[in-house]
Amino acid sequence: MFHVLTVGSVLASMLGAPLVIEPVVSPPAEKVVIELVTVNGSGCPLGTAAIAVSEDNTAFTVTYSDYLAQVGVGAKPTDFRKNCQLNILVHVPTGFTYAIASVDYRGFAALAEGAIGTEKASYYFQGMSPTAAVSHQFKGPLEDNWQATDTTDLIALSYAPCGEPRNLNINTELRVSAGTSDTTTTTSFMTIDSVDANLSTIYHFAWKQCPVS
Repeated sequence: MFHVLTVGSVLASMLGAPLVIEPVVSPPAEKVVIELVTVNGSGCPLGTAAIAVSEDNTAFTVTYSDYLAQVGVGAKPTDFRKNCQLNILVHVPTGFTYAIASVDYRGFAALAEGAIGTEKASYYFQGMSPTAAVSHQFKGPLEDNWQATDTTDLIALSYAPCGEPRNLNINTELRVSAGTSDTTTTTSFMTIDSVDANLSTIYHFAWKQCPVS
């Protein structure tokens, strides 16, 4: 059974400014291609992160094969926190731009009683302000798949500028705290892992058409 948390974004707007809801349209028919430009972080050593676009252009999936944070027996002092920053370029079909409407984070957690696991994430387009980091916390005892979903209100969607290629930076972090657990006899860990193909991270697109110049 998945343990699920859902967080909606908070829209901050100028007092008295009109709210303009951008029209969301169907995905482009032309195939979307994503280039993984750089990968940095202790949670995604070289060759352990991969990206694939869905056939219908509604989402892209990130899979990891070595993203694990842990404390306790067998863990090194630095293992309690792992992070990853992906820099990607979405090659958008002519006449379209996109935003990230929601993200499904998935993994597995084995937390001893008293231990705490935390997943945190944010993203931003090159040259634009980062989104607020959203955290999800899981408490032991827990030994199960986990899932956390971040969503963005329609009026708060941040689109890449039309006609300007902008790299998208995705920042994630896993952290495991021993809390009151006994680290001399137990190991607590949390993963974002692709051992199970169903545990990938899924980024859902929102599309809109660009003005005709």
